[in-house]
Amino acid sequence: MKYYIIIILIIVSVYLIFQHFRTRTYLTKLSQDEFRKGYRRAQLIDVREPQEYERGHILGARNIPMTQLKNRLVELRKDKPVYLYCQGISRSNRAANILRKNGYENLNVLDGGFRKWTGRVK
Repeated sequence: MKYYIIIILIIVSVYLIFQHFRTRTYLTKLSQDEFRKGYRRAQLIDVREPQEYERGHILGARNIPMTQLKNRLVELRKDKPVYLYCQGISRSNRAANILRKNGYENLNVLDGGFRKWTGRVK
């Protein structure tokens, strides 16, 4: 029984490491300064839920919640960079994965998410 648990932990660890490196091939994590420099020329998407968005968001951001993203892909252009953020980083990473699977290429995420954002908000 003890060996099964060790094997399962090793498999899960290998999977998480693989996912981490695979994500780095199509997603760019940007510092706040890098994010600020480029988001005005990009599609700035807040993937948090509407009630989170209403409590405060980065100026100019559109709210397309992670839960609605697959149904709202037509709202995003494939020829422009996409800048994503959520409260932390996990929903942004999942959103980027969905976008990549649907042909979007220039995907960027705010490292640390909105909770660490010190720029202007609405």
